[in-house]
Amino acid sequence: MAGIEADHQINQAELEALQNWCDARREFAEYPPFCEILPMIDTALSDGILTAEEYHDITFVCENIANDSVISEAFTRYIQEFEGFLHGILADGEINDDEVYSLRRWLNTYTCLRGTYPYDEINALVEGILADGIITDDERNMLLAYCSNFVDTSSTSNLSDEELENLRQIYQIDGICALDPQIELVGNEICFTGTSSRTTRNEIAQAITAHGGKFNNNVTKKTRYLVVGDDGNPCWMFACYGRKVEKAVQLRKQGLPIQIVHESDLWKVLDAAQ
Repeated sequence: MAGIEADHQINQAELEALQNWCDARREFAEYPPFCEILPMIDTALSDGILTAEEYHDITFVCENIANDSVISEAFTRYIQEFEGFLHGILADGEINDDEVYSLRRWLNTYTCLRGTYPYDEINALVEGILADGIITDDERNMLLAYCSNFVDTSSTSNLSDEELENLRQIYQIDGICALDPQIELVGNEICFTGTSSRTTRNEIAQAITAHGGKFNNNVTKKTRYLVVGDDGNPCWMFACYGRKVEKAVQLRKQGLPIQIVHESDLWKVLDAAQ
């Protein structure tokens, strides 16, 4: 909200951008904080005009939500449920096909967790495994090895820390690109790693800044998206590697809202904005 009013006036293009922002989050409408914010913005925009009073009312609610521990507690609870679900799947020391599909259904139910760790990673991994409709033993073991990073194995007799560590060494995954992420360029810091098959890094930086983003050649605590060059490979399906990816993964583990995204997803946003 503060961004569209930064020049002390709100034009029609900015109102359309605000409406598009709401429309892009309809699937989260039943989850906090969107269940409170979206109806309020919809009502304010229903006549095509955002008055000063409506703007300040929406801003007031957004600021309160940002400082509201209830929202934080809700997401913490969802993450705890996620960890419990993963623990249940791994409880017998193996993952079968039904459990993979059940995990996908759980992920599709809690899409409000997009952007949080490790939702994006596991969601992309599961979708990559199911992309061809066949689940191989290697894919089951890879999923088992990766998910074991997020459960307490000490309370489960069927899970051996030594066996899991050996499995993690065989199926080592350093970083995974988010699947079909919602990328917002305006006001956000974006970093690029790898090689693009489409253009140069300088041209990518120029395109990002031309559309309101901030390009940084290094991953920092302010980085919102780390874009991984496609190199002609759909790396999101399994893993993407590199020093910047490693740093981004560490920041995500610390709870910072940085997303690792595939270059193709960035171009979807840039091309649509032309």
